[in-house]
Amino acid sequence: MNPKKQAKKKFIRKPHLEGGKEYLKEFLKENLVYPKEALEKGIQGDVLVSFSVNHYGIVSNPHIVKGIGYGCDEEAIRLVSMLRYQEVKNRGLRVSVRSRVKIPFKLKEVKKTMSISYTTTPGTKKADTNRKKTGEPGTTYTYTIEI
Repeated sequence: MNPKKQAKKKFIRKPHLEGGKEYLKEFLKENLVYPKEALEKGIQGDVLVSFSVNHYGIVSNPHIVKGIGYGCDEEAIRLVSMLRYQEVKNRGLRVSVRSRVKIPFKLKEVKKTMSISYTTTPGTKKADTNRKKTGEPGTTYTYTIEI
């Protein structure tokens, strides 16, 4: 037998997400609802969820491996339960797999700004004395600082 032409070995196929990690990121971005209690207390972190996927691609038995509380754990379970994996056919074999997913809960940073404005008054310079006569105010400066 020619070693270059070997028969392809057929392994058992497992359920998988159509689109992979990119799809999962987009799915979480669109469907994650930050819990009110976590939002009020400024809670951030990652929730690790473990679950089973049957051969039809349906998620079952989700449970928290590592949680952060304040409603984030419940939201993570809700999101994982919404996932649908690709159905697989393995010549009559029904394959279930265990999987884990890390769901990040990150608050959006709010930039704080501070503005300072001041107006100069006419002085004793020759250009400033012309303003005094016409009643024009001095120059106004505004500075904005982002913290």
